[in-house]
Amino acid sequence: MAKDNGDFISLHDLNPGQVEYLLDFALDLKTTYHTGKFTPDLLKGKTLGMIFEKSSTRTRVSFEVGMYQLGGSALFLSSRDLQLGRGEPIKDTARVLSRYLDGIMIRTFGHDRIVELAQNSTIPVINGLSDLLHPCQVLTDLFTIREFKGKRLHNLKMAYVGDGNNMANSYLYGAAKVGMTLTVATPKSHKPNAKVLRTSALDARKTGAELKWTEDPIEAVKDADIVATDTWASMGQEDEHEARKKIFAPYQVNAELLKHADKGVIVMHCLPAYRGEEITEDVFEDNAEVIFEEAENRLHVQKAIMATLMMD
Repeated sequence: MAKDNGDFISLHDLNPGQVEYLLDFALDLKTTYHTGKFTPDLLKGKTLGMIFEKSSTRTRVSFEVGMYQLGGSALFLSSRDLQLGRGEPIKDTARVLSRYLDGIMIRTFGHDRIVELAQNSTIPVINGLSDLLHPCQVLTDLFTIREFKGKRLHNLKMAYVGDGNNMANSYLYGAAKVGMTLTVATPKSHKPNAKVLRTSALDARKTGAELKWTEDPIEAVKDADIVATDTWASMGQEDEHEARKKIFAPYQVNAELLKHADKGVIVMHCLPAYRGEEITEDVFEDNAEVIFEEAENRLHVQKAIMATLMMD
């Protein structure tokens, strides 16, 4: 098998046209889905291996159901099921799975594990999440923003408030590719990745996007059309939870903060949400339509990614 169609590791790797193509393709797939028909058998006879070193609800269900709707099948592989969990080198796992499968999705901790898997695989590799990036989710969020705010993303202003984590990093890359204005507000001690800040700024010059980091959440949300947040303690950071609650308390997305945003602001959250921490109950429920549409859209966007990478 040959890796003719590449990998999906980071939005930084795509050009703006490729991002727009995936968003348009996802819309076609979602429209077909809501007619009551599954999508054409674009991946009939294909198999996706799903490696989970980090568990998930939405990632597993959306990829597995997505492959089914595309006519293929998905194979769940936890770290306990693979020799990876017993010390087999990633490069060996990549070369073995390349002989059995048509694509690999991996959700893991270290981003370097995804890069090494892709370098040694002859089939497409999809980043389902790493500690550095979450490109499937942010592409989904761009798709959701188009649904609620229109296709002209470069006219919109977005704010991300909270931890400078994989979501913040991927929002920087995503906004840069579509020419959007994005302000990321985090504590200075929890800024987005320094390399991502540099490389996304270079991407932004090509599209006219405006990217900014600030410690001030009020500055970030001023006149924003979209405000996004994420959990303050990601998986693997549970022992830091109480300390993080104190650090991030000023970054809660609540009604008082949203007074500074545009009157038509929508709030996004990739879930799971911890009400009373990064977002209040009332703000979450006021934006539930957006948040759960965002959750559904993982299915359609990831189908677009899989079909693009794995079709003959």
